[in-house]
Amino acid sequence: MKIKRIIWLLTLTCCLFACRKDDDIVMPTIQDTHDQVLTECVGLYVLCEGNMGANKATLDYLDLTTGQYHKNIFPSRNPHQVKELGDVGNDVKIYGSRLWMVINCSNKVEVCTADSAISLGHVDVPNCRFLAFDSCFAYVSSYVGKVGGTSVLGSVYKIDTLSLKVVGQVSVGYQPEEMAIVDGKLYVANSGGYNALEGKGYDHTISVIDLNTFTEEGKIDVAPNLFRLRADRYGQLWVTTYGDHISTPSQLFCLQKNKSTGNMEVVQSYQTPVTDFAFRGDSLCYIGVDDTHPEADYYGAGVIHLRTHQIMTDQLIRNLSDIETAYGIMVHPITGDLYVMDATNYVSSGVLFCFDAQGNFKWKTLTGDIPGHACWVYKQK
Repeated sequence: MKIKRIIWLLTLTCCLFACRKDDDIVMPTIQDTHDQVLTECVGLYVLCEGNMGANKATLDYLDLTTGQYHKNIFPSRNPHQVKELGDVGNDVKIYGSRLWMVINCSNKVEVCTADSAISLGHVDVPNCRFLAFDSCFAYVSSYVGKVGGTSVLGSVYKIDTLSLKVVGQVSVGYQPEEMAIVDGKLYVANSGGYNALEGKGYDHTISVIDLNTFTEEGKIDVAPNLFRLRADRYGQLWVTTYGDHISTPSQLFCLQKNKSTGNMEVVQSYQTPVTDFAFRGDSLCYIGVDDTHPEADYYGAGVIHLRTHQIMTDQLIRNLSDIETAYGIMVHPITGDLYVMDATNYVSSGVLFCFDAQGNFKWKTLTGDIPGHACWVYKQK
């Protein structure tokens, strides 16, 4: 009986493979932006979140050398992946020759070749959120607890970038989000989003981790519900809050190192809503959505000078009203062109807008669902 069963299973397997056709592989759709930008920066990966529970995270690629936008490239590059990329793309970065993608609800960090997006493996990290890199290690913020579950202290996982093995873990605040590294310290924005849902209030701190000992050495009190956290060329930290989406809009804070104590502290706050931002020389370029307005959502886009901390303009982009839901922004590192990711209605295809350095519209193209994270690709040396 065992022999007959084995023969039957082998026959069924052969039939399944024989029936598989090339048409079963999802091929990317290609759109032409008619905009070739020939510099050392050759492309832009766009990670689209997809709707939670729908297993629809996708990876798009803008080829700046041809002006073509390739929508959903991961399946054709990785036909062996049964569930393709996974559920909810949350962050994407290139470190060395590898492309790293955080897939939140799939509880994994997918690692691929940077030049071709071919999978090299993945690292299991529960409820993972964002990435940071230093030396030979990747750092991943994690809510630790189940997605949508009860609130527990979050952690940062330390991963060896060569072996893709977790080699350390340190507890931080509640529901940690973005991270930044300055002078051997890893700063982690704690949101406390699950805490608030349980009626305990938001977290309002930045955890400070010493990378040499990989221990949390303290916290910085900033504001409730922190989210984005990035370091500029001068070692300053810029951090945003989500707001509460009811009466308190998102905000932006700047932190500098105190010369006497050596500790980071808040030196400037901005009441203008800031949803995402990117650096361009001595400028911080931001987009903001205030969803607490009683009549309608308010959108803004401006520039802050990194040294003076002054708002230089609140008119970064012309025709901003053409964007339905400004969700993310990238600045071309050489030309200064602006790329805005529009999540539209959060359930169908998004849009990538391109504006020149002066904020004039150049082109737009359809993306996957909820484009929100991106990273630049440079020529291989």
